[in-house]
Amino acid sequence: MMENTSSRLSISNTDENLAIQSQPIVTQALVLPEGQENDLSLRDYFGILKRRGLIITGVTTALMAGVVGMTMNQKPEYEGSFRLLVEPPVNNENALSSLTPTTEQQNPTEAKLDYETQIQILKSPKLIQEVVNQLQVSHPEIDYETLTNSLTVARLGETKIIETSYESDNQQEVKDVLNKLANTYLKYSREQRQTKLRQGAQFVEAQLEPLQNRVTQLQKAQQIFRQQYGFYDPTTQSAEITDQVKTISDQRLAVDQELAKARTRLANLQGQQGQLAILKDAPAYQQLLIELQQLDAKIAAESARFVEDSPTILTLKDRRQNTLPLLQQEAKRVLGVAYADAANQVKTLESQSQELTKAEQQLREKVDQLPTLTRQYNELQRQLQAATDSLNRFQATRETLQIQGSQTELRWELVQPPMTSAVPSNTERNLILGFVASSLLGLGVGLLLEKLDDRYHTVDAVKDKVALPLLATIPTESRVRRLRYPQDTGRFVEAMRVLHTNIQLLGNEGSIRSLVVSSSVAYEGKSTIAYHLAQTATAMGLRVLLVDADLRHPTVHYLCKINNERGLTDLLTTEMSIADAIQQLPGESQLSAIPAGSRVSDPTNLLSSRAMKRLMEQLHKAFDLVIYDTPQMDGLADTSLLAPLADGVLLVARMHKTERSSLMKTLDSLKIGRINVLGLVVNGN
Repeated sequence: MMENTSSRLSISNTDENLAIQSQPIVTQALVLPEGQENDLSLRDYFGILKRRGLIITGVTTALMAGVVGMTMNQKPEYEGSFRLLVEPPVNNENALSSLTPTTEQQNPTEAKLDYETQIQILKSPKLIQEVVNQLQVSHPEIDYETLTNSLTVARLGETKIIETSYESDNQQEVKDVLNKLANTYLKYSREQRQTKLRQGAQFVEAQLEPLQNRVTQLQKAQQIFRQQYGFYDPTTQSAEITDQVKTISDQRLAVDQELAKARTRLANLQGQQGQLAILKDAPAYQQLLIELQQLDAKIAAESARFVEDSPTILTLKDRRQNTLPLLQQEAKRVLGVAYADAANQVKTLESQSQELTKAEQQLREKVDQLPTLTRQYNELQRQLQAATDSLNRFQATRETLQIQGSQTELRWELVQPPMTSAVPSNTERNLILGFVASSLLGLGVGLLLEKLDDRYHTVDAVKDKVALPLLATIPTESRVRRLRYPQDTGRFVEAMRVLHTNIQLLGNEGSIRSLVVSSSVAYEGKSTIAYHLAQTATAMGLRVLLVDADLRHPTVHYLCKINNERGLTDLLTTEMSIADAIQQLPGESQLSAIPAGSRVSDPTNLLSSRAMKRLMEQLHKAFDLVIYDTPQMDGLADTSLLAPLADGVLLVARMHKTERSSLMKTLDSLKIGRINVLGLVVNGN
């Protein structure tokens, strides 16, 4: 068999054998259009949970452990409160009559109480510090900051009741604090019943000085800002500067136009035409020129009557000789004056242009600074307005308190004594919420990692992304090699048979006699697929040749268990015959192989040679099926050189390894090269 096959194989050096039958080109969209991706199904989510289960479980467990630790370490909280009835003061009719002219016809009315001011007084250091001093005897850890952070004083809606509450993890501390506060507040009410508003006025007065200083500082800062940047009104400032920029820009453009004209005039003065134009407008020069022309005319007329050395002719020539230097001097003077004027004009215009350019640049820099300056100015305005409003409110409050101070009294009453209760525990709720939040965050991390993962993990994902025929899905060959699962071996053989059958069904008019097996990147199992496909085709009764065209990382000789001392590179670079390069596989009567052979420095150049084309043509005629194992396509041109010479290309993608980006890049290059892509084989399913 080998002798008969080899006798038909020879490499001819004539160009006639370079003609290779053109292959049908399948034109198809290799990549699905945008927006044609399917949504994740329930099966996809289970696949993500399976792949990312360890990470999801780890994140959930870690977060849940933190939640449990924090929850279990929480101390029980206690809360207590008491309520004070704080009624507004009653106005004195006689006092009000002096303030309001119409009060003579009115009944005594109840004045409004500034509850917010009262609350601030109750929380003021004057009262709180007194309570702290009393509490530190039994609770030395309490200070003003600690007490106020846990203390809440608020009015109950629109009622006349002020509620004071306190929280702590020490129940006795809550009771002591509330009792001391209630006693202090009532004592304060009794002692200050006639002078309450006066004290409020003093409190407000104490706040006025820093507020006044704040307003003064902001006013000075605003004044300095205005003087430093000449900035007064952001609205008009921008428009004014913009108008100035436009005006100066227009002036600069006009000056530049004049400068261009002046430079043109100066350049013209250096040429003959320009000088003649200047001299044409010079009266003295023109008069001398006319006189010279008249002398020339007389000399010409007299030359017809007299001889050359006659006195008349000589006299006319002397006059002409005397006039010519005058004409030249006048021309020099006129041109000098004109040149000086033009040069001065150019210099003046250049200076003006520079000044205008500088001014325009300064204004544009100011325009660029406007947003920052406006923001700073507005911030100063906002702070000043806020400080002024606060000052006005305090001043108004001071005046009100001063007026009402001698005419009012405060009536306070404890309507609810201090009561203490434990804050309900939220341990169960916290644990449930913590578990839910931890689980969701763990799932989120898993989905994020899945989103960032560019690899294919399911056959459906490959189908959704790649519009190529899926010829077969091959189970993991490592399990087949270990032979631990006989059922997987059967699956592998059946998958290879399905692949071979589908390839043959792709033939249009005849069967597929040659194909290239490649992948987008290395280590995706293309060599193993090529080897087992060759075995399957041999089992179907075909004479099959497996050619190792991966000259960079040859693998076929390992799979076929043959030597690699001679092979494809030796066949193309030496006088070796094809019969010597082809090796029969052990135990395979109809399966032969050509290993890669000796290493070469430039595999691409060798694969693109005429000898390779002639060799492929002869191999295609001699065998029923020739399978070429080629390098990965990403970054290499080897496969693209051989693919047009075969009946088609078989792409191999490996599950959990092939990246979408590399496969899409490979498909784009195949589409550009108009190469017949038979389909896709998913390996490692």
